[in-house]
Amino acid sequence: MTAALHDLLPNRTEIETAARTVYAAMQATPQYSWPLLNQALGTELWVKHENHAPTGAFKVRGGLVYMEKLSREQPQLRGVISATRGNHGQSVGLAARRFGVQASIVVPQGNSREKNAAMSALGVSLIEHGKEFQESREHAAQLARERQLHMIPSFHRDLVGGVASYWMELLSAQPDLDVLLVPVGQGSGMCAAVAARNALGLRTSIIGVVSAHALAYKLSFEQRIKLESPVTTLIADGMACRVPDEASLAVMQSQVDEVLAVTDDEVADAMKLYFTATHNVAEGAGAAALAAALQIRGRLRGKKVGVTLSGGNVDHDMFADILRRPAREYADSACSNGGAGDESRLQQRRAA
Repeated sequence: MTAALHDLLPNRTEIETAARTVYAAMQATPQYSWPLLNQALGTELWVKHENHAPTGAFKVRGGLVYMEKLSREQPQLRGVISATRGNHGQSVGLAARRFGVQASIVVPQGNSREKNAAMSALGVSLIEHGKEFQESREHAAQLARERQLHMIPSFHRDLVGGVASYWMELLSAQPDLDVLLVPVGQGSGMCAAVAARNALGLRTSIIGVVSAHALAYKLSFEQRIKLESPVTTLIADGMACRVPDEASLAVMQSQVDEVLAVTDDEVADAMKLYFTATHNVAEGAGAAALAAALQIRGRLRGKKVGVTLSGGNVDHDMFADILRRPAREYADSACSNGGAGDESRLQQRRAA
């Protein structure tokens, strides 16, 4: 690992220390290989079920580690503030309550009602501001200065250390995975996957997944410069990033093989497939890795693949609409569709 990466990513000792903090509050989550998903993809797929975490999403691990260290180092802390579309806010809320710290969370106007309710139930002081996440984050930073609160970022080494504990669980249980597909929001999940793979000395290929309606990380990755891109996704709010984080982008550019984009329709199909094949509920970002695997299933045939069902916090009405969608048929096309067609579509998408 280069010196720059060493500064950004936790090592194995740090991840194992972070894991002890995580396991004081929750158990390890399961990983399963589901027959109907394997049939749809034409390969062996392992799903890491972070939708089984206490807040229904992976981010709780990072929040626990960050807050434990913060409360230990700053015992007179007045309070913390952050911005979120939901899962990060629930993570902060649960961790803040566990360590006796008051938390305020800024969310965009029109944010998920059910995610807002979940945060409020954890004792969070909820503030609505802005039309999208970046505006909420900028407002949270302003309030942090005005109210002398500690601003919790969306990306931080301690957050990555906590999140990496779940990738360590998956990769320790299935060390011979050929490929990991990882959704990208602000990058903590992606960087945690890299940190865990490197800590275990594995050579697993890592592919990032973004929303086709929030392309900042994909464009920045491919053009090797930080670029903003508008956010128009209606379903994958966990990937609704307009401005990439420079640190996580640097990790991606040196450690990730490629970045794929999945449309809202592809994500919705994957959400429905998760339910019909496994009876697990996936939110948009939580189904993105499966959506990407289905998109390139011809290329994945014969490989052992890992994905994360990173969260299951989807509003009832949205999920009901998704379950009413016509079911997609995957098995026949998975058997007949070679890698060339998928690669051609990928190249067309990149050119676009």
